[in-house]
Amino acid sequence: MTTTATAVPAATVGNLRDLGGITLADGRQVAPGVLFRSGQFSHFDPTVDPHVVALGLRTVVDLRTAEEREAEPDRVPGTAHLLVEDVLGDDPEVAPARLHALLADPGLAERELGGGRATEMFAATYRRMVLSAQAREAYRALVLAVADARPVLFHCTAGKDRTGWGAALVLMALGADRGVVRDEFLAVNPAVRVGFAPFRDEFTAAGGDPGIADAIIEVHGAYLDAALDAMDTTWGGVDGYLREGLGVPDETVARMRAELAVPAWR
Repeated sequence: MTTTATAVPAATVGNLRDLGGITLADGRQVAPGVLFRSGQFSHFDPTVDPHVVALGLRTVVDLRTAEEREAEPDRVPGTAHLLVEDVLGDDPEVAPARLHALLADPGLAERELGGGRATEMFAATYRRMVLSAQAREAYRALVLAVADARPVLFHCTAGKDRTGWGAALVLMALGADRGVVRDEFLAVNPAVRVGFAPFRDEFTAAGGDPGIADAIIEVHGAYLDAALDAMDTTWGGVDGYLREGLGVPDETVARMRAELAVPAWR
């Protein structure tokens, strides 16, 4: 049983992972080589990472805010169409969109996230990623790209929060149980700890609270639980969320499952 994505080594794209091979229901698995997640794509260099070019990406979905995109625009392979779907644009002050700013200023981080507020702020953000109109439009576009414009890669900045919920959504849509979804959600932590170690070290050296740093850098089960609870309470589960929350036709979901949930022996 495979519950986590396969890391794709890349020097210029952080946290790049192939969801292929993850276990689904009824002895099936996610088709390999067509669904990828990562951190930001702004430093991609095809001369350094030609194997990323060889993935043949048809679509790259950028889930970041306008401010994040303007600071570090995507550099996508020539085969790929860039699809901008801002999840948090109607509230760019939320923590995932300000990860670098918060880690650069321990005083700001303490004022906004100290006293245990970090976990609740992230949980609130995850609820917003499920419930807000802008986020639902972004994730609708992601699901449609997965259905119709593969191979597809989706990313945010660190590839853990907005991307993490996107991966959870796609996996549930394909029939993964919630234990598998949770394993995959949490499996990014080793990569983000390594990727953000210099920022964490600078933050704590300047007097920042290590607990706040970890709440910002890592994902936690409570974050995913907040999103799932919002989905279940509002729409009764993933099928209702896809149909009523995102407006994805049942036929599209059925076709996506038929094409991407393949026999595990394949």
